[in-house]
Amino acid sequence: MGGVNAVERVPKQDRSRATRQRLLEAAVACLAEHGWAGSTVSVVAERAGVSRGAAQHHFPTREDLFTAAVEYVAEERSTALRALFPQGAADRRAVVAALADLYTGPLFRAALHLWVAACDEDQLRPRVTELEARVGRETHRIAVDLLGADESRPGARETVQGLLDMARGLGLANLLTDDGARRDRVVAQWGVLLEEALG
Repeated sequence: MGGVNAVERVPKQDRSRATRQRLLEAAVACLAEHGWAGSTVSVVAERAGVSRGAAQHHFPTREDLFTAAVEYVAEERSTALRALFPQGAADRRAVVAALADLYTGPLFRAALHLWVAACDEDQLRPRVTELEARVGRETHRIAVDLLGADESRPGARETVQGLLDMARGLGLANLLTDDGARRDRVVAQWGVLLEEALG
């Protein structure tokens, strides 16, 4: 009998995991499209094709849902970024372009809405601050690895951080208009600068 219960439990766990993933992906899409004000647990649940009760089973509060969603997609993006350069340190211009691409698209738009909401939502602010610090550290670590940067060299750490701050700024500029042509020129210039700064 124990064997039957074990067999039944696995599909239920799989279903639960799949439901959770659908909710997280739907939350990011809603946040990117509708902002914080237009993204409720009900809207996300409907988009994910699950009941509001099922959504609240996985994520008891709205803050739980949206911070988990941005974290989940950030982890997915980190994995994808590393997968682009499986051998580690790579051509720096390609790495700069890939990092700049992180700050365009729905994840960045969703994260931005979450940051703006956190400015006014006391319950959300500490969670988003902590999440942003964690995601920022991971992105910095990936950038250092992929650029082959030696952080013991004076200015190397700040150079990598400047690159990430610049990439975020390009992402902001891209929110209102397609800034692709300018972004390409800036990315090319940063590739040159990094060669000089990082050796």
